[in-house]
Amino acid sequence: MKILVIQDYLRSGGTERQSVLLANAFAAAGHATTLLTFRPGGPLAPAVAAAVQRLILQPIDLSLDWFAPGLYRAIERNPPDIVLCMGRMANCWAHAIHNVLVDRQPHSAVVCTMRTGKKLPWLFRRSLRVARHIVANSHDARATLRSQHHLVAEKISVIHNSLVFPAESALWRNGPLRAQHGATPATHVMLNVAMFRREKGQRELIEIVSGLPDSLDWQLWLAGDGPERATCEKLVVEKRLGARVKFLGLIRDPTPLYCAADLAVHASWSEALSNFLIEAQAHGLLAVAYEAQGIRECFLPGRTGWAIARDDRTAFRDTLTRRMSEPAIAHAERSADARAYARQNFDTARQVAAYLELFQTLLATPAP
Repeated sequence: MKILVIQDYLRSGGTERQSVLLANAFAAAGHATTLLTFRPGGPLAPAVAAAVQRLILQPIDLSLDWFAPGLYRAIERNPPDIVLCMGRMANCWAHAIHNVLVDRQPHSAVVCTMRTGKKLPWLFRRSLRVARHIVANSHDARATLRSQHHLVAEKISVIHNSLVFPAESALWRNGPLRAQHGATPATHVMLNVAMFRREKGQRELIEIVSGLPDSLDWQLWLAGDGPERATCEKLVVEKRLGARVKFLGLIRDPTPLYCAADLAVHASWSEALSNFLIEAQAHGLLAVAYEAQGIRECFLPGRTGWAIARDDRTAFRDTLTRRMSEPAIAHAERSADARAYARQNFDTARQVAAYLELFQTLLATPAP
């Protein structure tokens, strides 16, 4: 198959990581795979495998995520069998891509994806109606497509996100990285890995942990970068939490963080399925998160993760306190369950195989 994966820019977000992972895996499976981006560069650009052909539309980075000059010409020159649109901007262009291919290569299939909890733009919604198929990354996201956008069930498949970072077989909870940040073996290290955007909730996490009992020995590690980081750093200073809250910056591979932390915490209100939480589970971290689309699919509710009603800071703090007070043996048993759950449900090979099987089915089925 000739597969075209489209993403606006290779920033460090979860969807972008999935785009690179899938493109690399499709190429490794022997398919002629192209990764097309609107903007050049990006933190994840070096992660694209040599076997993946790269197409970049903007000659210089104009910082315009929606601007795709020459998109039609690029597709007409080398029509793909499958177009997989990843992210909001790519999905907004799917309708136009469908129109380009419908006469030139009628057997081609444009596949949209539903990977967000945000309100969908009109162009995105229009694309959903004309796409041959839609991949939702959670059952919650599929339900949203059915209830809010009135799409037929047969047009939607659920393929969960894949684990980007293989889980380490040996964990070093009290390793050198903890000592580097002043965490003792008794310190409860809470970890969040996400871009600093308003909807990802780092500010809310800081507000939550600022109310934890003084008797608890804890740290909050915030890994990532983005427009909200400066605001969060200012809040930490205002609340005098500088010794407890650590800003770690953009980490290309957060595996060492997963292996050094004790709990995964997430206060995002816009999700379809949290890459961070499934990676954390794969490394044995228990999770406490605000309720959002797809959150309960990231863990075993009440066993390896706890979903808290949005904005209920008291319940979030109480749950954190209980987890920090849990006996070590019970915590270890839950951690083992978390690793097993994540590796079973978000296995990379299985998810990639599901995509390729879907693509083959679409190509073998005449377009309606």
